[in-house]
Amino acid sequence: MELISLSDGDNSFRVRVLGRRSPGVLHLHDQLDAEVVVTSSFVSGTLAMSLFPSDLAEWSRALDLLAAGQDVCWRDDDHSPEIRIQAYNEEQETVAVRVEDPGSSCVSVFLPMCLEEGWIDEQRKLLGQVLQEWPSEVLESSPGVHEWRR
Repeated sequence: MELISLSDGDNSFRVRVLGRRSPGVLHLHDQLDAEVVVTSSFVSGTLAMSLFPSDLAEWSRALDLLAAGQDVCWRDDDHSPEIRIQAYNEEQETVAVRVEDPGSSCVSVFLPMCLEEGWIDEQRKLLGQVLQEWPSEVLESSPGVHEWRR
């Protein structure tokens, strides 16, 4: 199931959720396996990543910022791909996505994309579908202490 799907026919950026990492294991149950998929006429690749409920909440906030015309950086840590989305790149006169993998390959990809109006609403729908399919079922009541939500 796709969490993010941006494409203009030439360039494509997707984040696909593959499923729960360890269903039934309390402290890992809500962690989702996912992959970044980048395709263009020049380069294509896939990169594994994990998502926590907090990452999905941050993506929701990032969509709000993009809707307000602001640029966002999502997943900015040393262990996962860094995803930057420019609401408007002046040089390309389009939306632009930069994906960097500082933790392992050190590769960076820049994708300008001419997206249709309403693309942010489409991303919100995808997020809603992911949250419906894999709702958070574990509560961290204090650091390192997990329990099932009731």
